[in-house]
Amino acid sequence: MPISPPTAAPPASITVSIVSHGQLALIQPLLRQLDRFSAPMVNKVVLTLNIPEPDALAGESWGFEVERIANAEPKGFGANNNQAFERCATPWFLVLNPDIRFDADVLAPLLAEAQPDAGLLAPRILEPGKATPEQHRRVITPREILTRRRAGYELPPSPDWIPGLFMLFRADAYRKVRGFDERFFMYGEDFDICARLRLEGWRLQIAEGLLARHDAQRASHRSKRHLYWHVTSLLKVWSSAAFWRYLRWQASGER
Repeated sequence: MPISPPTAAPPASITVSIVSHGQLALIQPLLRQLDRFSAPMVNKVVLTLNIPEPDALAGESWGFEVERIANAEPKGFGANNNQAFERCATPWFLVLNPDIRFDADVLAPLLAEAQPDAGLLAPRILEPGKATPEQHRRVITPREILTRRRAGYELPPSPDWIPGLFMLFRADAYRKVRGFDERFFMYGEDFDICARLRLEGWRLQIAEGLLARHDAQRASHRSKRHLYWHVTSLLKVWSSAAFWRYLRWQASGER
């Protein structure tokens, strides 16, 4: 059966989830850029305050609703976004890091390219000081981590997973895999949900001609606590059923 060509998404078809860990001042320019470039595509932003903080957004207004959730106690990345998804009544659900930046509208052209089997969409991501976008990611294994920066590392033509800083999910796909696995507190859940989407038959679709900038906040490089979360999350990934199922599926040539 031939795949139908993509069709333009209707206006206000995206619910955006942004989580603040005391980062409202960082989120302020992101909301302004969403308002400036992509307001017609955004139904609402679900803004989760994971910890108490001063209201750096007081007096601001945007061309979309901003619904706030103030957590009684901090939650992990997956739990916060799953909670935000409960407020999603649109066909698309966008998980955004507070430090993502836009220089133009990415959302409308991204959805215009969406294929019917695309469960997760993303643009290319440009890191600070880099002239070219981040390379596509291979399956996380100990060997891949040790060799990814060595000469001769073979870049994959398409990603095996998409980092959690910009993940535009088809809501039906997110619902089908029951969202993020909340056993991951921070790090690793992005690979896990990508693997489960692929195993359910959904495509990860990258728009090679679209860019978003990442004003990278490399907490795991500076904080022992974040480094601990990073390492323990990798161990959870490598001991998960989804990881081993994905490796077997990939080895079978069903990609």
